[in-house]
Amino acid sequence: QVQLVQSGGGLVQAGGSLRLSCQVSGLLFSRYNMGWFRQTSGKEREALATERWGGRDTVYSNIAKGRFTISRDNVVNTVYLQMNSLKPEDAAVYYCALEFTPGDSWAVPRSYDYWGQGTQVTVSS
Repeated sequence: QVQLVQSGGGLVQAGGSLRLSCQVSGLLFSRYNMGWFRQTSGKEREALATERWGGRDTVYSNIAKGRFTISRDNVVNTVYLQMNSLKPEDAAVYYCALEFTPGDSWAVPRSYDYWGQGTQVTVSS
């Protein structure tokens, strides 16, 4: 059974940093592309970053570029999202996702087959 268990998140002041973690079990983690998304109430889930080909390629959306960093540790089967210079508009529920079979686009949620439970990030001004 594939499971993605997230940790991290919480409340941070504007300008601060947080690191989200997502530990994967149930398959050979290093083989699969991973992504991070976020979602606010009433909006579609939006892509932030992906790490592909065992970490050899990373791609960021314009939202995340320059402030967020995706990384992975294949030893502990975990993907991370380091978020710096957080803004109030970054407040959302953040999700990690695993692409079990290649999808159309890394930035499209339906390309991913497994999802973490989500973690709330709140940024105070």
